[in-house]
Amino acid sequence: MDRIDRYITIKTNREAPKRGSVLLSEPLMGDYYFGRSVVLLAEHNDEGTFGVIMNKPLEQSLNEAVPHFPNFEGHIFLGGPVEKNSLFYIHSFGDLIEDSVDIGRGLYWGGSIEMIKDLILVGKLTSDNIRFYAGYSGWSPHQLNNELSRNAWIVTDIPDQNILAMESDKMWNNLLSPLGEQYAYWSKFPKNPELN
Repeated sequence: MDRIDRYITIKTNREAPKRGSVLLSEPLMGDYYFGRSVVLLAEHNDEGTFGVIMNKPLEQSLNEAVPHFPNFEGHIFLGGPVEKNSLFYIHSFGDLIEDSVDIGRGLYWGGSIEMIKDLILVGKLTSDNIRFYAGYSGWSPHQLNNELSRNAWIVTDIPDQNILAMESDKMWNNLLSPLGEQYAYWSKFPKNPELN
């Protein structure tokens, strides 16, 4: 029975969230925004937490969603339920883009939109080194810690490989797999257990 309980009980690791942490949602979270989501945290402090969902591409291309933007070969992603009509971005060009915030492992939040546009025009920014998001994910002070205490998320680090170039539909599984055997069964849970 202990062996069965080990696989039925959803456990999370106990790593504390911080700027640059990655949150992986538990497999049975049925929420539209956060079901099987990968959230990269751009900030976590006493005032709250915010980041973007990394693996939820929208049907539209960036240029369909944002008129008068330089031609960009790539989709816009759903960043979260907050400020869905605003554009946010994560990139790997912090040294070249003024006002970018370093969030770890060579990834940066925001920065000068005019410099972003210029780098797209000259072909330096592609879908492998920048992602654009409609909205962001935010938690009030202590809200994320409360969700962690209910085992809603696993906290892990940004992977060594380029997360911006990862295939969205495989990202949750790919980041879950190095966490060990206790999480291996998560990927086998059906997305909707009621349909089994």
